[in-house]
Amino acid sequence: MTAFNNDLAPTRRTSAKALRLQGGHLFHPAVDILCLGGGSLIVFSLVALALWTGTQLTTAVIIMLALTHVVNDPHFAHSYQIFYQNFFSKAFGRDYDRVLRARYVLAGVVVPIALILFFVVSLVRSDAVMLGYGANIMLLLVGWHYVKQGYGMLMVDSVLKRQFFTDREKKYLLANAYSCWIFYWLLANWLISARNFWGLEYYMFQFPDWVVFAAFCVAATTTYLMLYNLVILLKEGRRPPLIGTVAYLTTVYIWLFLLLSPLFVFFVPAFHSLQYLTVVWRYQINKDRARGEIDDALKSERGRGRWLTGGTSRFCRFVVLGLALGYLGFWGAPKLLDSLVPYDQEVFGGTLFFFLFWIFINVHHYFLDNVMWRRQNPDTRKYLFAHN
Repeated sequence: MTAFNNDLAPTRRTSAKALRLQGGHLFHPAVDILCLGGGSLIVFSLVALALWTGTQLTTAVIIMLALTHVVNDPHFAHSYQIFYQNFFSKAFGRDYDRVLRARYVLAGVVVPIALILFFVVSLVRSDAVMLGYGANIMLLLVGWHYVKQGYGMLMVDSVLKRQFFTDREKKYLLANAYSCWIFYWLLANWLISARNFWGLEYYMFQFPDWVVFAAFCVAATTTYLMLYNLVILLKEGRRPPLIGTVAYLTTVYIWLFLLLSPLFVFFVPAFHSLQYLTVVWRYQINKDRARGEIDDALKSERGRGRWLTGGTSRFCRFVVLGLALGYLGFWGAPKLLDSLVPYDQEVFGGTLFFFLFWIFINVHHYFLDNVMWRRQNPDTRKYLFAHN
């Protein structure tokens, strides 16, 4: 989820009483704070307590892995559903400005072709090491996407609450998110030489000690500046939005729990996806409601009965299709191809297509989101805050 800006706020005038009734939330205050960051903080704290007391966590990890795929797989699928809907019009029509159209072409056409070519070259050369570095690039982009999403959650909540940040304050927040993740990624490369991912070793880049230390200093400095600016906001009587602040802080700093145990890595994707689904479902509900009102009016004129309203039925189809596509992309298609397509299993292991599909979807998702959730995107401006 990419950055949002203050000018995404609805332009119509709304009374304070009306805003209180609308709530200034995506769904509900309790739902928002649990799904956007508070839930991860609670679960991670309980897991840390369990580790400290020596409690066995095998069952909890298995349950979390299962839940991760329930929310993680459709969250990727939803990005494809939204991005490629009316893609030709978005990329080559006249509705969007030239820069945004170019971004759609880059993310929707150029990037997938480049990824496929990378895979083809690696396979033709029987170069498992080249593919392995691709997994490390995936890790870099996935983590970058995670922390940027935390910043995006804060911007969304600031619009909902009408508690805006200045451009300078937003730069501090964004710079801190980026610098913290770069430090985490460099630290992982510095500590670990290789890891296994779907039967293939993925290789870490070698960085000198001074680079990692410099990244730490930058991350520590931006953290100080970010906290200092939050304190200044409070002194000025400008209270930052609570839910968005929790979402930002947990997303940027939740990785520090990995210093306690690598088990926490199994929990991160689930809460990232839960954050994403909360926003995407609100966006889609608003969009389907707008389209459904037109459908319902037409049906009413024609005297047709209906089991579900137009908006509700559209949204249900959206969710079901997301679940199906998520399973197909992460499990169904790779399993089928691994069983049908011959390749050198001594070089690439026995789950090559799982590796390829997971890398492709994770990397491509980063580029898709970077287009869809920009403040310049008219669809985002129109539908994300329509309920307010």
